Order: sequence, then structure tokens, then C-alpha cells
Amino acid sequence: MKDLLKKGLALGLGFAIVSKEQIEKTMDELVKKGELSANESKDLVDELIKKGEEQQSEINTKLKEQVQQILNELNLPNKADIERLENRIAQLEKEPSQE
Repeated sequence: MKDLLKKGLALGLGFAIVSKEQIEKTMDELVKKGELSANESKDLVDELIKKGEEQQSEINTKLKEQVQQILNELNLPNKADIERLENRIAQLEKEPSQE
């Protein structure tokens, strides 16, 4: 499910989430063709991975913000609300009945 979400976000945002192995394979091919030196390849791989991680972090932050906003709009109880109610119920159950 998480992978499906990542792919959907990548498609929607117009960029592809590429694995480190895929990047390295592509760079190795460019080195073999003589289009890049080995040092340039390593630097470029590192830069692409760093940028990918930064973009993923930004996406995760924005996604969390959106989910939190939606949950707030739905006015759903959060964990603290539920724990407070559970404690109150337990307290009421301990009190003697006033019937």
C-alpha cells in the first residue's frame, strides 16, 4: 500500500521515484559509453540520491499535514481524547452505584 501511494504521488507530482540501484546502473552505462568519468558518476549519483531523499521528505511532510487537516475537519477523536474517555469510564465503573 505504501509503495502504491509513493508511485501515485510520484506520478501526480511529475517525477519518478528511482532506486539507488537504478541510478547507479544508469551512471555505470554512461561511464562505459565515455559520457561521464567515474568521479563525475559518483558525484552525480550522490547528488541525485540526496535530492530524491529531500523530495521524499518534503512529500512525507506535506502528506502528514494534509492527513492531519482532513482528520481535524472530520472532527474525529484523537488518541488523547479516547484515553481521557477510557479513564473516565474506568473511574465511573469504580464508583458505587447510586440507584
